[in-house]
Amino acid sequence: MKKCAALALCLAICLSMAGCTNNTGGIGSTSSITKNQDGDDTSRGSAFAANAGTTASKTDYDSLKNNKIGWGQGREMDDKNRPVAAVETQQKLGDEYNAAFIGPEDKVIYLTFDQGYENGYTGKILDTLKEKQVPATFFLTYDYCKEAPDLCRRMVAEGHTLGNHSQKHKSFPTLSVSEANADIDFMHQYVKETFGYDMKVFRFPMGEYSERMLAVVRDYGYKSIFWSYAYKDWVPEAQPDKAESLEKLKKNLHPGAIFLLHSVSSTNTAILGDFIDYALSQGYTFQTM
Repeated sequence: MKKCAALALCLAICLSMAGCTNNTGGIGSTSSITKNQDGDDTSRGSAFAANAGTTASKTDYDSLKNNKIGWGQGREMDDKNRPVAAVETQQKLGDEYNAAFIGPEDKVIYLTFDQGYENGYTGKILDTLKEKQVPATFFLTYDYCKEAPDLCRRMVAEGHTLGNHSQKHKSFPTLSVSEANADIDFMHQYVKETFGYDMKVFRFPMGEYSERMLAVVRDYGYKSIFWSYAYKDWVPEAQPDKAESLEKLKKNLHPGAIFLLHSVSSTNTAILGDFIDYALSQGYTFQTM
């Protein structure tokens, strides 16, 4: 009997030690970072990615369409001045893939800015947002983070939302599932480690997506954010007229509007305050994604 008890005790201790060994590399594990010859981080292990991988393994990505879709809100409006294409796509894909093509039918506006590179205007945009006490969402690329870290820190300090706009700004439907996950995770970890910010939203580069890539982003733990209004504001050398652009923004104001603006635009910088004032006068409020 004593020998049996001793054997049982030894077995229990061994199993306990094995269990501790199996727990390494989980949520409490340390991320590994390597750098290339340019000093850029090239590989990152993360608990967030590991958890996402567990979720992703439940999705049969091969069964999902991967044809590239270029998002645009269209020009047809419903009786509430909401783009029909955005409303219909929201109904079709929004819940299944945790995506927002347009917000709910409330008098709320979501200002979003895509930050591909710095052109000298983001500071002024932040000044206007601070003056008007309006929050916004800034979608960051890796190049932007490296070029303008102080502005990124200011965005966080002043209560704005940071979103993942990818590491390399490639068309996601052209990537494999593993490549897409690696790109998303790189940016997530870089922003978290550099700015202490845990991003929750993602915007596809160039607005190019597929159902498969929507699933990849969802399974990572992000919400995909599109837009319900955008105009050609991203060419610095061909900026649209300020008065005409302000009228476009006013004309396309609608409940649940997700406005896509680019901070490289001198026009956007000049008219932002007037647009905010107009929207507030029409009973709208501003929120972040």
